[in-house]
Amino acid sequence: MKKIVFFDIDGTLLDHQKNLPDSTKKAIRKLKENGIFTAIATGRAPFMFEGLREELDIDSFVSFNGQYVVFENEVIYENPISPLELERFSREADLKNHPLIFMDEKTMKSSVRHHPYIEKSLATLGFPHPEEDSAFFHNKKIYQALLFCKENEEREYFYGYDKFHYIRWHPFSVDVLPRGGSKAEGIKKLIERLGFALKDVYAFGDGLNDLEMLKAVGFGVAMGNGVSQAKEIADFITTDVSEDGIWNGLKELELI
Repeated sequence: MKKIVFFDIDGTLLDHQKNLPDSTKKAIRKLKENGIFTAIATGRAPFMFEGLREELDIDSFVSFNGQYVVFENEVIYENPISPLELERFSREADLKNHPLIFMDEKTMKSSVRHHPYIEKSLATLGFPHPEEDSAFFHNKKIYQALLFCKENEEREYFYGYDKFHYIRWHPFSVDVLPRGGSKAEGIKKLIERLGFALKDVYAFGDGLNDLEMLKAVGFGVAMGNGVSQAKEIADFITTDVSEDGIWNGLKELELI
């Protein structure tokens, strides 16, 4: 019976220092030797984890929290943000002095030349402040925007934009996605393509944007370093990412 395992990146594949543990590399290699499909499911844009895909030899992924799905280097699903809604959102964010980042599959641009919230948030992912191009979204497919504001300030946008969905990932930053979009939806598109049953689908995650995914798959695994909400809904809790969490979880599931 064919199986597939989806892995989040930050806090799951990568440890707290954004390094890939040797035990994780070994575990992924063993999965493949056992004939089990491996894929990435992340909130990151594709250009933000090219090196990781190459290192792990993984060419199937769910990115932008489900808005851009690739199977063996072929794009099989796209769900960009409405340009008209994004235009209106951008104008309001500008009035509130909340900077934005616009992301397509190849790059990202900022609505402002520089802002400390952008710098501090992206630094945790190992990326510099992007170049300014406030009109970048006009002729591009934007799959995800980042709103930079203090905690709870994103609530100011909740009631005027019913086509958007928000996930906070940093004290200064919030993912802005098409409503209904999630890693779970992206995974469904990919496994439909493969013809897999949900019972043969596994996922590892640690964050708030992993909740739908952990609930949707046949077996959801929360990392020991994961948020409490992830641990509450997971079928199993493995050890911390820096304590061989991936290896131990896959061993417990008897996948390696």
